Amino acid sequence: MVALALALAEDLGLSDERRRNLEFAALLHDVGKIAIPKDIVNKPGKLDPEEWTIIKTHTVEGEKMLSQVGGFMRHVGLLVRSHHERWDGRGYPDGLAGEEIPLEARIITCCDSWNAMRTGRVYRKALPLEIALDELTGNAGPQFDPLLVEALLPIIERTEGEPVLAPPAQRSQPRPQMAPMPTPASR
Repeated sequence: MVALALALAEDLGLSDERRRNLEFAALLHDVGKIAIPKDIVNKPGKLDPEEWTIIKTHTVEGEKMLSQVGGFMRHVGLLVRSHHERWDGRGYPDGLAGEEIPLEARIITCCDSWNAMRTGRVYRKALPLEIALDELTGNAGPQFDPLLVEALLPIIERTEGEPVLAPPAQRSQPRPQMAPMPTPASR
């Protein structure tokens, strides 16, 4: 996930300092789970509402831990805090939306979600490429920054070694087309 996030940051032209902060935030985005009971973090099944409320505190706990380190880690902590925010504002812990969410946190959200879909978990197998692409592109807008998803697709194609951007006839299964991407000036 970290390599994917850094590749996206490179393609976007982020400064060295922002890439450094992104790298640390990507590595430490779930550090706050240290403060969550292990039986909740490692639960193989679905979390109940009380457990879900507890697990959602990991973003704030991570920020607290990194703020105590000080220096540039304070900024890294803010990115860790925001990595579960959603483009549509329905994320947590602060309900930030769109560009209110730090760019580096939006990058982590996209790349961590892609990684989660493409690797096996205790509760499910890794998703096939086409299904993961459907999830990623289908959630561009509600969950993910649509411009970041668009920028991530060529990187995924390079890393997966399979056509992602090819016309549907050249892929194994058709994928729904995304709506045209807004330009920065039209947002």
